[in-house]
Amino acid sequence: MAGFKERVLSAVILVAVLGAALLYGSWFLWILMLFSSLAGFFEFTRAMRDVSERDSMKPDILEIIGYAGIIALYIVILFSNSAIYMLYTLILLVIAIMIIYVLQYPRHSTADMMQIFFGVVYVGFMLLFVYMTRMSPNGIRTVWLIFISSWICDTAAYLSGMTLGKHKLVPRLSPKKSVEGAIGGVIGSAVVGFIYALIIGMSDTALFVALIAAVGAVISQFGDLLASAIKRDHEIKDYGSIIPGHGGILDRFDSVIITAPIVYILTQVLI
Repeated sequence: MAGFKERVLSAVILVAVLGAALLYGSWFLWILMLFSSLAGFFEFTRAMRDVSERDSMKPDILEIIGYAGIIALYIVILFSNSAIYMLYTLILLVIAIMIIYVLQYPRHSTADMMQIFFGVVYVGFMLLFVYMTRMSPNGIRTVWLIFISSWICDTAAYLSGMTLGKHKLVPRLSPKKSVEGAIGGVIGSAVVGFIYALIIGMSDTALFVALIAAVGAVISQFGDLLASAIKRDHEIKDYGSIIPGHGGILDRFDSVIITAPIVYILTQVLI
């Protein structure tokens, strides 16, 4: 019972803080997403380490370059709001990682290089799209589609799977997930997205909103499965413990990370 109460309390606080940040936007959301990206990158790099090194809090030089890359991306989007400058930043990050790899050879492996760059893109760059969506035109309304696509999908998939689930989706990776649950999650997100559009006065684009929510829901489930696959590969239960009862940033935002850029792109194109 104590664990359940802790989980519920953490969820309430998380939703309250995130909800306030999404409503206010600006520097509040920027700081929250920057902190989440840095914390998520820490969880990712720790998971990538050998078991004997996971308790060490000291980052190596490649990890420091990764942190600097994430901070640079956030500074660039804060002052320029330009995708091309973000691309320049990622190119400079690759060059910096290559230089460190060469100068310290053979201290780091090619896999280390790939992991750091993937971690920056996967956690820092993709999670940044929550902020970008909110700060785009009409973003105060469309940003919620990220969470309708991910968290509503997760809930609807769970309920559908419990009641209708018969066919396993990816049994080797997640034995409890079913095809019926996955379909139910997509339908649930689409329905909630459609109703949400009607409530906030976007009835003329309600079908597009429902489509965005549905596509985002499909992608979000792959994000959830990807996070599970990484944890299985590296034999960890949770990425962290920063959110009591839920685990780490990556445990709670695994589907949001991959959904955010998809919702951003689709809202720019369709709405």
